[in-house]
Amino acid sequence: MNRYPVWKYAIIVVALLIGAIYTLPNFFGEAPAVQVSSGKATVKVDAATQTRVEQALAAAGIKPVAVTLDPNSVKVRLDSTDTQLKAKDAIQRALVPDPTDPTYVVALNLLSGSPQWLSALRAAPMYLGLDLRGGVHFMLQVDMQAALTKKAEALAGDLRTLLREKSIRHAGINRNGQAIEVRFRDTQTLGAAKTVLADQFTDLQVVDVPEGAEFKLTATIKPEAARRIQDQALKQNMVTLHNRINELGVAEPVIQQQGLDRIVVQLPGVQDTAKAKDILGRTATLEVRMVDESSDARQAELGTGPVPFGTERYLERTGQAVVVKKQVVLTGDNLTDAQPGFDNQTQEAAVHLTLDAKGSRIFKDVTRENVGKRMAILLFEKGKGEVVTAPVIRSEIGGGRVQISGRMTTTEANDVALLLRAGSLAAPMEIIEELTIGPTLGAENIAKGFNSVAWGFLAICAFMAVYYMLFGLFSGLALAVNLLLLVAVLSMLQATLTLPGMAAMALALGMAIDSNVLINERVREELRNGASAQAAINAGYERAWGTIFDSNITTLIAGLALLAFGSGPVRGFAVVHCIGILTSMFSAVFFSRGLVNLWYGRKKKLKTVSIGTVWRPDGDSAITKAE
Repeated sequence: MNRYPVWKYAIIVVALLIGAIYTLPNFFGEAPAVQVSSGKATVKVDAATQTRVEQALAAAGIKPVAVTLDPNSVKVRLDSTDTQLKAKDAIQRALVPDPTDPTYVVALNLLSGSPQWLSALRAAPMYLGLDLRGGVHFMLQVDMQAALTKKAEALAGDLRTLLREKSIRHAGINRNGQAIEVRFRDTQTLGAAKTVLADQFTDLQVVDVPEGAEFKLTATIKPEAARRIQDQALKQNMVTLHNRINELGVAEPVIQQQGLDRIVVQLPGVQDTAKAKDILGRTATLEVRMVDESSDARQAELGTGPVPFGTERYLERTGQAVVVKKQVVLTGDNLTDAQPGFDNQTQEAAVHLTLDAKGSRIFKDVTRENVGKRMAILLFEKGKGEVVTAPVIRSEIGGGRVQISGRMTTTEANDVALLLRAGSLAAPMEIIEELTIGPTLGAENIAKGFNSVAWGFLAICAFMAVYYMLFGLFSGLALAVNLLLLVAVLSMLQATLTLPGMAAMALALGMAIDSNVLINERVREELRNGASAQAAINAGYERAWGTIFDSNITTLIAGLALLAFGSGPVRGFAVVHCIGILTSMFSAVFFSRGLVNLWYGRKKKLKTVSIGTVWRPDGDSAITKAE
């Protein structure tokens, strides 16, 4: 009746073993470290960079605990924060000789102290939020008026092109703030332009007034379109920031919208505010320009002459100078996608770009008109441009697909594609709030949270042991297993633990013990009704299961609602809350039943069980105890 088959005990043992392995990394803490990442899209972090870092540390007399190379960075683990600061200065001097043009980002960080064998098993600690780990917090305000002005500038260019294609003559187009002004000499042309605007530019509202001998048509962005543009600008900025921060390997950044025009950015583990600002400023934009083929430009490339008027001089990756015209043919705004790949002819690494309809039309026209000439594709990062490639146009290119290739590795192609997909900021942003939370404060929060969970756990176990005796001890062990599995699942999911998450852990303990209270009271009820000990245990677990399931499901629904509609700390609370409910159902029912079956199931003639005081219907009471 109260016997578990071997396979059920095997499940319990495996669950305990997995729980112990994936919980263990959380007890090793974090070690101070220095992280070296790429400061430019064209600079790679590789084994040579790791060697330079090791040489810089050796020259400074610093012995690191470990120096590891990740796909995106070199991480130097150190034994103290004092050594961490000295190591950062030494690496900074060696790798960044010119602070105005940093090729690498050298930042303070924190790394897990887990041993290598746990890392080999993919066992890693939970990510800790800003309130537990320390780091930097920024609030950025998006300049929405600049986003509207940028959109008006783009619309003015599109309108100019469309009127030319439709052969509608005008007396001039200019932008006045966020308004587009177009002048016409007669009412017939004005009417044709208004028809085109109504058909092709649905986001604009127009007003026309006579102005001397001419007619002035003023187009402004509709209020509903303006709100949509501002919302898109905010979302694009958030995507761009997320891509840039992920590129630098910051673990579990928090990027959230706050209000209509603000973005909150939290970077846990990053202690260097200056470098955090540098991370936020990393965006890349693409520009396509024609190469100046004149003799003066050739002399400027060789450094023997001045740069001709209307051109600019940029360097290729090989160090070769290229003089390009200032007129921009296409920008990254015309991109809809960028994916790494290979050149079909040479099988070299390449980046395949997909242009929007406007970009496809412009690119087709430009390539048709400049066959045999060179076209430069430039990548701008932090205001500084570099020529990625400058191929010769062999024929007209249509279809909206463009390929960037030449002297690129597969990793570089991946990075350039990511940078271009991230795009530029849709509108400028300003940091209006800046906060640095030190790891000391985070350690205090961890200690307080741990103490609250530990004392809550001990208090519950003590009460259960006193009130339910041996069954109370079984309940305490089940509660410990619940906590073990909860931490293990959070670690496997690499969830971010914050103070609200620790509060959810404490709450999960209180809710988990409810299931055992229901089971124990059910067993007592069966004993009061005269059932035998074995029958009471079996009926207690069987009949309590329906109530436990219903109560947990309703609580889980509330947790899923918090997870779906909440944000920030609320979602962190909801994640721990929902996982805690699932682990409690396993531990309180399946695991505790296994303990009871192991202890009492082998006894054939069981007369009494240790479950505290059983009150009899006639008013008498008896304290049952184990044989």
